[in-house]
Amino acid sequence: MRSQRIITHENPKSPIAEAFRTLRTNIQFSSIDKALSSIVITSSGPGEGKSTVSVNTAMTIAQSGKKVLLVDCDLRKPKVHTFFGIHNGQGLTNILAEGIDLKEVVYEPEIENNLHILTAGPIPPNPSELLGSKKMKAFLKEAETNYHTIILDSPPVGVVTDAAILSTIADGTIFVCAVGQAEIEASKMAKSLLEKVNANILGVVLNKVPVTQNGYYKYHYYNYYSYYEE
Repeated sequence: MRSQRIITHENPKSPIAEAFRTLRTNIQFSSIDKALSSIVITSSGPGEGKSTVSVNTAMTIAQSGKKVLLVDCDLRKPKVHTFFGIHNGQGLTNILAEGIDLKEVVYEPEIENNLHILTAGPIPPNPSELLGSKKMKAFLKEAETNYHTIILDSPPVGVVTDAAILSTIADGTIFVCAVGQAEIEASKMAKSLLEKVNANILGVVLNKVPVTQNGYYKYHYYNYYSYYEE
């Protein structure tokens, strides 16, 4: 059973789903000369919603007709499998450590034919070394020949080095910040860590924006909702 919601599937007419479609468009136009095949999604700290953004971004791109591979690269606290109600018994770590073929461990959800899921797999003792290995680079290069877009859900860059490592081999990086949760200095430090490895930072996703009873956000929320219902 799923413990997390995939809003872009469950309520595609919602303003949140529309926001992810806007994000999809922004990603498509963020690079004119070269298509972005692999994208890292990270945050400064835990609990800011980077996995939710990863899953819904992947779903939205797949809904547009593109073949997408969503990879759970959080080899410390994996969460992608909880969105789809599947086991995390085999996944990325089996490919990197045991040489198992992607076709043997990839999951194809019934809710979207263009979306494929690769869970993290068993938690290894050396996540950073695996993600920075030649096998990871080879895996990503091979996957790019079979998928239009690869979304890499990575650990928070302000906590461990994994996201920074991945950003050196991916085409772009998206930074998730939760309103009222992300600390300004921590976010600045995380951005600095990405810049030090020359990561291609595509932009920031502002997450957990409050919808107030009488404020601006509620006004636009219901106007969007009414528009799509009509």
